[in-house]
Amino acid sequence: MVQTSYQPTDASWKLVWADEFNTNGRPDAKNWKFENGFVRNNELQWYQPDNARCENGTLIIEARQEQRPNPNYQAGSNSWKTKRPAIAYTAASLNTNGLHSWQYGRFEMRGRINTSSGLWPAFWTLGVQGEWPANGEIDIMEYYRGKVLANVATGTSKAYTAKWHSTSKPLTEFADPQWSNKFHVWRMDWDAQFIRLYLDDQLLNEVPLTETVNEDGTGINPMQQPHYILLNLALGGDNGGELGNTPFPNRFEVDYVRVYQH
Repeated sequence: MVQTSYQPTDASWKLVWADEFNTNGRPDAKNWKFENGFVRNNELQWYQPDNARCENGTLIIEARQEQRPNPNYQAGSNSWKTKRPAIAYTAASLNTNGLHSWQYGRFEMRGRINTSSGLWPAFWTLGVQGEWPANGEIDIMEYYRGKVLANVATGTSKAYTAKWHSTSKPLTEFADPQWSNKFHVWRMDWDAQFIRLYLDDQLLNEVPLTETVNEDGTGINPMQQPHYILLNLALGGDNGGELGNTPFPNRFEVDYVRVYQH
């Protein structure tokens, strides 16, 4: 789905980076790296590059049901990543870490998410410095269990435990039975004062940066450093819920990702 070039109505925003996914095949290696394996949140999918492709101007991140041995399996292991003897599902997770990052700006993604049970697509950012969550996480788009979420996470005095500024909106509030079949625009406007997260120009969450200082005594504000972008489709895990009768293959489709700055 090739889109004409777009500039926000506010002429002070200038496009500084974009991927329009207009070249068929593997996503542009100058823009995207891939995660591999079982990565986070006890999720069901094994991440691999093969599940992402560009086709007719759209990035397709595909979830598949496929059975094969887990190459990292360890009998008797207590780790969720290594105690599973088999891979039952695969998907893809792309990011710009080490390739592109930005401090402040307008981050925008036009995409279509499948809202079947157990799916957990996301368009999000992480800070380039520090361990999670002290590096800062911004979930511009996250969906699971019948609701879209817009979240900001920062560090606390306890390692790997986040302070969340979260809002969610049930799909039923959109009053459009065809909502899940359509493309929508998710956006973050981020400056030195606020992070504002939008869906189709509707403000979902506004977080002042006075509230994003890590609570670990360092005084570090992870929302005052560059962040990189992630796009992924997860399954199940801590938040995704049960898959039930969800059909496979399934997909998260991305028309474009764009970053503007003043």
